[in-house]
Amino acid sequence: MASSTGNEKSVNPVLRISQLDALELNKALEQLVWSQFTSCFHGFKPGVLAHFEPEVKAFLCLILWKFTIYSKNATVGQAILNIQYKNNLSQTEKYQPLSKHQKLWYLIFTVGGRWLEERCYDLFSNRQQQSFCKIKSFISFGSGLLKLCGLLNFLIFLRKGTFATLTERILGIRSVFCKPQSVRQIGFEYMNRELLWHGFAEFLIYLLPLINVQKLKLKVSSWCLPIAGLSNSENTLAAHCRECSLCGEWPTMPHTIGCPHVFCYYCIKSNFLFDMYFTCPKCGSEVHNLQPLKYKIEMTELRV
Repeated sequence: MASSTGNEKSVNPVLRISQLDALELNKALEQLVWSQFTSCFHGFKPGVLAHFEPEVKAFLCLILWKFTIYSKNATVGQAILNIQYKNNLSQTEKYQPLSKHQKLWYLIFTVGGRWLEERCYDLFSNRQQQSFCKIKSFISFGSGLLKLCGLLNFLIFLRKGTFATLTERILGIRSVFCKPQSVRQIGFEYMNRELLWHGFAEFLIYLLPLINVQKLKLKVSSWCLPIAGLSNSENTLAAHCRECSLCGEWPTMPHTIGCPHVFCYYCIKSNFLFDMYFTCPKCGSEVHNLQPLKYKIEMTELRV
């Protein structure tokens, strides 16, 4: 009991989230290596690697195992998170690296087990003999049993925080920190910027609907392009009431708003209902009184 207590004190426990992050980083690395490897065969005939895909994946995982677990007692994801494997079967208080047997069995369980599952599925998928069917059912039963044990191990891991995978529990290898973790310093600069930006965005969302952008635009355009600067054709159309100042077509049920320009009834009514501060796009006059024209515009005038 004393030795186990001393061992627990000398080991820095690793957070559950850190161990799960290391596993996800390992999967991402394997996918990245495989995608980079398969990109080298894009110029070849399709399906070149299909017959040897399990062996090629096992070979790539073997290379990764050689430069990670075998050399540094840690996977790539663990090395990034300052984690490494410890021989939990040793009774000493100090850190003990993995033995060669543990490393080899780790290779067999992870790489060999995955290769055996994929290759056996390919070998027995098209066999109809009774013996092959029994072997296939036995392998399927064993695979399902291992997945069930992995689920139970994961539930125990969530409870106790050690041995994230079933392989780690069987081999007695545990994740520990390489170096003592320093006190985490939290910076609030990013949070302050986010709060400031969200506050400014909410202020703009509240303020922008209160601004009459159309009226402001017309004011600026009236300053830059005064009415006196209109072309002769526009003045002629406005004078003879042959063009709606909004749609530019022959005015239907022509109405005025108190300025010399003419509008279709539906054009001016819809714009006025949408914006009670609507102004004339030609001269910038506000809607004082919406009235129909007192004289009739004949269609024959358009042909003149």
